Amino acid sequence: MTRPFQVLGIQQIAIGGPDKLRLQKLWVDMLGLQVTGTFRSERENVDEDICAIGSGPFKVEVDLMQPVDPEKKPAVHATPLNHIGLWIDDLPVAVEWLTGQGVRFAPGGIRKGAAGFDICFLHPKGNEEFPISGEGVLIELVQAPPEVVKAFKQLAGS
Repeated sequence: MTRPFQVLGIQQIAIGGPDKLRLQKLWVDMLGLQVTGTFRSERENVDEDICAIGSGPFKVEVDLMQPVDPEKKPAVHATPLNHIGLWIDDLPVAVEWLTGQGVRFAPGGIRKGAAGFDICFLHPKGNEEFPISGEGVLIELVQAPPEVVKAFKQLAGS
């Protein structure tokens, strides 16, 4: 089976909790990550600080998330490791191919994410029509910008 796209590396790790200030205590104050931005969305029920490890094309985001309303869905705090994000070299091709292979995607399709990149999510649970899933893990696919694609290809020696 030939895959028409490539997973380049980890783009982000999203960690949820009832209070992002408590998350900051470890990740920012103790481990020294930098807060590089914030994102708030009533629709997605999330208030997050975007932090960073590393730099340039190999920077990995660590998103510290709390719900806007703890009683609403999605409950970004209910699973402490909320999701992982993977850099993808060609997101539309990946989505088309994966869908054809029976991978279930979460509602919403490809859209702009908090960091400004096109994103979509693999559903954590399969169903009859699309039995392949994250098996309990929400996985975000993130369109890598050209400089990230180039850097990873150089690293791989391609």
